[in-house]
Amino acid sequence: MKLIIQIIKRIILGIFVIYGYNLIAVSFNQIIPLNCFTVGAVSILGIPALFALILLRVLLF
Repeated sequence: MKLIIQIIKRIILGIFVIYGYNLIAVSFNQIIPLNCFTVGAVSILGIPALFALILLRVLLF
């Protein structure tokens, strides 16, 4: 039961981190989409995954 609660907390935190970044990045037009892949990456890998997604966004688009 503790594992399930921990996983749900990480998913919710990942959603809030991406949403918070998008609130700041809307002025720079560098929004990261809020979907299962990005939330999963940030939930599993944490803040370094957010930086990797930002880097991919800047380099590819």
